[in-house]
Amino acid sequence: MWQLLYLHIEKMGVVLDNDEKAILQDLFKPKKFRKGQYILQQGDVVKYETIVTKGLTRTYSVSDKGQEHVIGFGPEEWWVGDLYSLFTGEPSAYNIDCLEETDVLQITRTGLDELCLRVPKMNIYYRDLYRNSVIAFNKRLHATLEKTAPERYAEFQEKYPQIEQRVPNHQIAAFLGITPQSLSRIRRQLVSPKD
Repeated sequence: MWQLLYLHIEKMGVVLDNDEKAILQDLFKPKKFRKGQYILQQGDVVKYETIVTKGLTRTYSVSDKGQEHVIGFGPEEWWVGDLYSLFTGEPSAYNIDCLEETDVLQITRTGLDELCLRVPKMNIYYRDLYRNSVIAFNKRLHATLEKTAPERYAEFQEKYPQIEQRVPNHQIAAFLGITPQSLSRIRRQLVSPKD
């Protein structure tokens, strides 16, 4: 669990010594969630930054008409949450539930501030993490507005190479903004393209 977090931090170019790792272990709290359990419910204020160390989550919203809009999935090594809610204290527009038994590490907003004060190099890590989050959001927005459903599906496969078999088809379709029938048609076309 802890090793995954350290490796993720190192992938972003930050290497921690043993004292710094001990500070992380003091400020992050491990938590386990059952399949189907919520990490966050729409309307709640986010209290934690959360990294998935085992399992799989889904971030989504539900419209007034009851339609689910899947924003993203959180496999191992992914941060999940709602930064807007965490930093503003406003209620979240999203739900995050667990599609599998899921283990996470969580840190509070005040813990995050303390971590960055006590381990200054973590500022670099979080700066890069948040920058990548904004880039990913912009790419997702562009894909939603400008790309065809088959192009969005190809991007889904590239972004989430290991989870397609772990996620129900209707949730993949909701992520792509298409019907499950359209997803099936796209998959059939990929298997047997027209000459």
